[in-house]
Amino acid sequence: MWQAFRDQVKGEGLEVVTVALETAGADACRPFIEAAHPQHPSLIDRHHKTAELFGFVNIPNAVWIDEDGIIVRPAEPAPAPASIERPSGSALAGFEPPQRLLEILGEASKIQTSPAEYERALRDWVANGSMSRFVLSPEEVVHRSQRRDRNGALGQAHFELAAHLETIGHHDDAVDHYRQAHRLMPTNFAYKRQAWSLEPSGGDLAGPVARFWQGPLDGEEADWPYEGDWLTDVRAMGAEHYYPEWRP
Repeated sequence: MWQAFRDQVKGEGLEVVTVALETAGADACRPFIEAAHPQHPSLIDRHHKTAELFGFVNIPNAVWIDEDGIIVRPAEPAPAPASIERPSGSALAGFEPPQRLLEILGEASKIQTSPAEYERALRDWVANGSMSRFVLSPEEVVHRSQRRDRNGALGQAHFELAAHLETIGHHDDAVDHYRQAHRLMPTNFAYKRQAWSLEPSGGDLAGPVARFWQGPLDGEEADWPYEGDWLTDVRAMGAEHYYPEWRP
């Protein structure tokens, strides 16, 4: 959908760059990237460096960067443009989903976003550049970016170490540091989702379906190495709070 949007505005001075935050690397991302047939830069960030630099704490998040390399809107929820037709078909076609996966999809349907408002703002920026009313001052960008506290710095360090251990094949050791990162940064779903997604899916879950499955399969809760999972954590916080309210 972002590729389709990019096709509409590519002659108006905007370039879209998508980044997959995925420690598992190219093999995990390739099916989704190839399915999108992107004509824009489509990057894979194994160590979540863009998350560290820009403050991404969930997906999809985006920043707006102007022609001079200046951030004019910091990291914020970035739902796919409302005017772009959703792809037909379903990742669950021909698949009999377990009850837990149905519950995950049910909670996901309650998540609130502002795709129409966000698209209007983005198109206004494309049309008006620095004169857009949605461009923020440097002071407001810094204010909204939020200063990283001690827990955030320690959590980032634990996550970086976990990602390194994962890439060199020390999964069990990585889990300990992922757990520390989750404890120190409990609202960072980018860190949580990454750790959860690296656990074996089990059963027939694979490809597009597996990306929804971020928790233990029924009957395997005792072997799940984390205190939370996507369904448990979202229910605890309330799906309506999964993304912060978008602010113009």
